[in-house]
Amino acid sequence: MKRFYLSGQRTFGNRGCEAIVRSTVGLLAGQFGKIEVLVPSVDIAADRAQWRDAEASGVRFVPAYLPVQARAWVQLQRLPLPLLKRAGWPFPMPDRLRRDLSSVDAVLAVGGDNYSLDYRIPSPIMALDHFAMDLGKPVMLWGGSVGPFEREPALVESMRRHLSRMRCVAVRESVSHAYLTETLELGNVIRMPDPAFTLMAEPVEVQPFWPRNSNGVLGLNVSQLIERYRRPGQDILAAVAELIRHAVTEHGLGVLLVPHVNALSGDNRGGDADYMQSLLTNLGPSVTMMPSTFNAAQSKYVIGKLRFFIGARTHATIAALSSGVPTVSIAYSIKARGINRDLFGNEDMVLPTTKVSTASLRAALGGLMDREDTLRAVLATRVGELQTGACTAAMRLADIVASRV
Repeated sequence: MKRFYLSGQRTFGNRGCEAIVRSTVGLLAGQFGKIEVLVPSVDIAADRAQWRDAEASGVRFVPAYLPVQARAWVQLQRLPLPLLKRAGWPFPMPDRLRRDLSSVDAVLAVGGDNYSLDYRIPSPIMALDHFAMDLGKPVMLWGGSVGPFEREPALVESMRRHLSRMRCVAVRESVSHAYLTETLELGNVIRMPDPAFTLMAEPVEVQPFWPRNSNGVLGLNVSQLIERYRRPGQDILAAVAELIRHAVTEHGLGVLLVPHVNALSGDNRGGDADYMQSLLTNLGPSVTMMPSTFNAAQSKYVIGKLRFFIGARTHATIAALSSGVPTVSIAYSIKARGINRDLFGNEDMVLPTTKVSTASLRAALGGLMDREDTLRAVLATRVGELQTGACTAAMRLADIVASRV
């Protein structure tokens, strides 16, 4: 039996992280047969409740490495002091982490975009993977987007050295691949679709919350996260509210708001459901919200029943695209651009966050309606190819594991 550790994972509160873990476990089982996958968690009971048959699938939840000083340290690294940015992670690793990592055959660095500056300098994540490499364990970055790091010049070279030590860097889209191979000049980089393209949907009853409509349902996902990337004076929620009115009154569409990041405790404060609450306008039963308690597989099932989808959360859009739903990605980083370019050969279905307005959202919906049949046909072909590509990456991992025997 082969054993793996998923570094960079902490909680299923982000259904995208859950989707990566679930689909990764499926890919590993398909390649290796009987497996054990160590999944770090900051709340094991909550994550176990979110995926009730996880243990039967080979998952063993373990305490995540999240020391109390992590938040203070990454905030300190924001200061314009190059020495601090190059300092990495100056804290010792606990014995329990050493035991977990020592027991595995390989470490998969998951998380989608942990190795980027979208949130902060990823010092704790780099430190764990560095620790695993020092223990002699092969580390493979698994289906993520990476970089760019030039916003923090002092970090670029140390990041290049760190990534070069990995046995393989498998990136999920072409923009990251070009950056790593052309700018950082790394030779250990391969392409791999996001593993969540292989996630199996779990049926749920949709009738209790399905919006009333005469012409299909448009799914919408926006989140507090994109407020960081808006231009001065831009009111994203107001623009989305106008889109909803337009979709209902002009096109006869129902609108389903789709939260994809919410605390597992049921407290929606700060989550997608809380952010979108004001969009439940006076349009009555034509506009509703999907329950925020659904897990990633259940959310994908609901998304798969939509006619169209417009979303900001990357894995909400992946759930839609992999279900064959024509989708517009509201993009705040390279990942949406790269994923769309790889699927469609262009970025026509990408709307940068800074360009979100009533007019641009109406145009996006119009583009989905005009190109609906074409988009569905492309997705019907390309999604299967991406799923095959994810299996090929699992074969590459098998070669890495076998080389250690």
